[in-house]
Amino acid sequence: MTTPMVCLLITLLLPLVLAGVGGYFRSREPGGMDNNDPRGQVNKLTGPGARAYAAQQNAWEAIALFTPAVLVAHVLGADPATSAALAITFVGLRVIHGICYLADLATLRSLAFVASLVCVIWLFTLGS
Repeated sequence: MTTPMVCLLITLLLPLVLAGVGGYFRSREPGGMDNNDPRGQVNKLTGPGARAYAAQQNAWEAIALFTPAVLVAHVLGADPATSAALAITFVGLRVIHGICYLADLATLRSLAFVASLVCVIWLFTLGS
């Protein structure tokens, strides 16, 4: 498995990690985790719990951008070292993005988002 493919797998797992973090905050709510209406409970969260859920949603959305970028670079025979570096950078930035979401560091979070988007666009251009 190539490095970008491993990075894709990690990217697919990030929302699940963030779901676990969000579950922790949901379990700390009065009455504990509401498994009968989890989305209703999420809508009532504030602070770190709400941010964990937002980070999870954003991580799912990032998959829709990163997946085709990795596949296009792979199919078009992009330079393996460059595509690996971009994929690793993307994953690192997405981890930073999630941490910044949880820590309520909006400006740094936005910078990590933009930088990860640059990696995606760059991956798309490698095969051309």
